[in-house]
Amino acid sequence: MTLLGGAAAAWPLAARAQQPPLPVIGFLSTRSPDDTKYLAAAFHKGLAETGFVEGRNVGIESSWGFGQYDRLPAMAAEFARRQVALIVATGGEPAAFAAKAATSTIPIVFVIGGDPVRQGLAASLSRPGGNMTGITLLTNQLEPKRLGLLRQWFPQAPIFGFLVDPSFPPSEGQLKDAQAAARAIDLQLRVLPASSDAEIDAAFETIAREGIAPILVAASPFFDTRRIKLVELAALHRVPAMYHFREFAEAGGLVSYGIDPADALRQVGVYAGRVLKGAKPAELPVMQASKFEFVMNMKTAKALGLDVPLGLSAAADEVIE
Repeated sequence: MTLLGGAAAAWPLAARAQQPPLPVIGFLSTRSPDDTKYLAAAFHKGLAETGFVEGRNVGIESSWGFGQYDRLPAMAAEFARRQVALIVATGGEPAAFAAKAATSTIPIVFVIGGDPVRQGLAASLSRPGGNMTGITLLTNQLEPKRLGLLRQWFPQAPIFGFLVDPSFPPSEGQLKDAQAAARAIDLQLRVLPASSDAEIDAAFETIAREGIAPILVAASPFFDTRRIKLVELAALHRVPAMYHFREFAEAGGLVSYGIDPADALRQVGVYAGRVLKGAKPAELPVMQASKFEFVMNMKTAKALGLDVPLGLSAAADEVIE
């Protein structure tokens, strides 16, 4: 009986040993783990909604670009070499392009800020085709809206600064949109390019020297990874600044307007789970973010000696005191 019992007890162990390995998601991000903890949590929440929990029935391997886009192709190629079950390309177009170049067979769920059809990532929004689908956050297309909100706050300012990352693929379109919006309201726009820490420092030296205020910080994964630096420099030089994600306002930035990135990453988690269950990316429509947030930091406004126009304060989704 002891022998039989021992043999019976060994059966579950043997069964576990023979279980196939967990499917692995390759999580490719242009950003860094420190500044995306809440986004990773939202992604895990979406996965859980489809029944997947890391370590239980799915594995997740992460690779981070830390705002350096040239690191992404090698990391995507490594995921393809390892034949992961799925690549989730987050943090904007550079990660999506790197994943697309690495594989045409492994499913890819992307997170970008622009138009995936125009950028060649999808045949159409409703039926993307190929091995890719995902969500567009529309961040790259909202510069005119942000510029208009900033103009309402500073109607007498003779010149606005536009901090843009020229190494970010959609930057050319961002710049054209912002310049067209500025011309429409008879506003002079001072373009300040920055794709490195040294260039960010130089841009703010120019802002201080020429008395440029306020400034609009264009959407960019590189700028996301330098969020604290940008907010601190704006405070140091007492420059009102508009950003694209609420995390900037939460860090002390004056104001932000854009989508809710956590809600978007939750939806990406849901899509990832559906793909793991057999759904084909070609048949999953590309989602468009629909939850927008206009956030003001009143503590920063007071520190800058600014009064908030009643119309803007009433329009704010959240006021940080």
